Amino acid sequence: MNHYLLSLLLGIVEGLTEFLPVSSTAHLRIAEQLLHVSLSDGYWKMYSIVIQLGAILCLPVYFHARIAKFLSDFPQGERGERTLLTHPLSLTMIAFVVTAGPAFLLTKVIGKHLESLHIMGMSLLVGGIVMWIVDRIYGGPEGAPNPRVHTTRMDEMSLGQSIWIGLCQILSAVFPGTSRSMSTIAAGQLAGMSRASALEFSFFVSIPTMAMATLYTLYKSVYGKGENPIGVSAITSQQWVVLAIGFVVSFIVAYASVAWFMAWVRRRGFVPFAVYRIIVGIAVLVWAGRLAG
Repeated sequence: MNHYLLSLLLGIVEGLTEFLPVSSTAHLRIAEQLLHVSLSDGYWKMYSIVIQLGAILCLPVYFHARIAKFLSDFPQGERGERTLLTHPLSLTMIAFVVTAGPAFLLTKVIGKHLESLHIMGMSLLVGGIVMWIVDRIYGGPEGAPNPRVHTTRMDEMSLGQSIWIGLCQILSAVFPGTSRSMSTIAAGQLAGMSRASALEFSFFVSIPTMAMATLYTLYKSVYGKGENPIGVSAITSQQWVVLAIGFVVSFIVAYASVAWFMAWVRRRGFVPFAVYRIIVGIAVLVWAGRLAG
């Protein structure tokens, strides 16, 4: 397949799935296998990281007004009841630190699991079931009374909720297919957060979490030792164009995906995504079984 078209397709896959609770890692790996992209090639490994960075960068652009507001009222908060430890920006960084430490220590485990279709399929399936159950119990139309929900805005989050979400997010780092957004949203709902507040915090905590993980992996991909690195000087002009196409397409599609997802969740919830995960998870497990057989 033409590399420009291939980059366009992979950029769309990454942008569509990065922030939906369906696991962009699993979808990108499946797409790369179906399109016969060699992940043993240092360039294509780097490409996967670059287009993920493109998707990540849409978040500070989309939420720029919200971020500016949080910066302006730091650390006391809009109503003056927040502290240095409980301001939304602080809670975002706390969840990031809680996730980043164990995830870094488990780097070798993560590497072993990253290409496993069996683990991806099982993670998609189990995660879909968990998401369905949690949203059925804790979800509901925005504004409707729900005795299990006591945090309706990200501004009202507690330190305990932030730490809990950070711990649950480790699962998505260790088991590809779990989905960082799925684990964050489900954890938030279990901790008494509304759909909208859990989703917004999921987006905010993904900015430092994914940016650091992506930049670190990109550095290893380009300059690392013993990991089939590709030096910047070895990239051809055509390859730079392929990278640029994937980066830009991923950014644009991810931006549209975030805007659509925010509106959808307020009206309809997460169950359709849970059903999709279950169907795709079963399909991936069947596919993996046939490949193994």
